[in-house]
Amino acid sequence: MALTPEQLERQKRHILIKEIGGAGVQKLMGESVSIIGAGALGGPCAMYLAAAGVGHIEIWDDDSVELSNLQRQVQFGRADIGQDKAIRLAERLQAAAPDCDVNVREMRWQTGMSLAGSVLIDATDNYETRFALNRVAHGTARPLVSGAALQWSGQVSVFASGVEEGAPCYQCFVPEPPPDAAACEDAGVVGPVTGIVASHMALETLKLVTGAGRPLIGTILLLDGLSGISRSVKLHQDTDCPVCSA
Repeated sequence: MALTPEQLERQKRHILIKEIGGAGVQKLMGESVSIIGAGALGGPCAMYLAAAGVGHIEIWDDDSVELSNLQRQVQFGRADIGQDKAIRLAERLQAAAPDCDVNVREMRWQTGMSLAGSVLIDATDNYETRFALNRVAHGTARPLVSGAALQWSGQVSVFASGVEEGAPCYQCFVPEPPPDAAACEDAGVVGPVTGIVASHMALETLKLVTGAGRPLIGTILLLDGLSGISRSVKLHQDTDCPVCSA
C-alpha cells in the first residue's frame, strides 16, 4: 500500500521514528480497532488513533452528550449537548482524518454482538462489560487494551491471554467486581487523568499494531495524579481463572 503525498506529509513525524517508519504507518492504515465507549477514555483515544492513520475505527456507545461530560470529554463541546456521542465523535474523527473509515454503532455493546476490530479497546466504566469483553478477547485471540480512571488515579494494561501463551487476562487481575467499587459519576474523576489514561491506551494500541517496543502485556501501569508518580506492577496468569485457564 503506497502512501500518497498527503499521507507522507501528514505522517512524516511517525515515519522518522525507526520503530514505526513507513512500514508501521502502512500497518496502521490497514488496521481495524473496536472502541467500546465514546466518553472520557474512548473519545481522546479514538482521536489519537485516527490522527495516527488507523484505517478503520468502530465506535460503540448508546449515550448522549450531557453538560457534566464536558469537564473531561474534550472531544465534545456545548453544541453537542443532547447529541449521540458515537455520531458526534465519528464526525470529529472524520473531520480531522478524512482517510479514516469510522463505523458507528449507536448501541451498548453486549455479549453476542460481533466486534470488527483486530484490537479491542475497553473504554467502559462497568465490570459486567469489562468481563464480557475480556471473554470475547480471549476466545477470539485478540488483544484487549484496557483503561480506567477514578478521582486522581488511573490504570492501563493490555490483556492478551488468547494471543500470548501464559499472558493473564483481565479476570486474572480482577477475579470479581470489588464490593466497594464506585463509578466516576459517584466518586468523581479529575479531567486530565482521563486524558492521560486515554493517551496511554492509544499508545499501547500503536505499539501492538506496529510491533514497536513492548506493550503492557502482563503488566499494569498505575498512575497517581496527586503525586505525579506512576509505577508498573507485574501481573500473572491465575491458574484457577475461569476464562483463560479453563
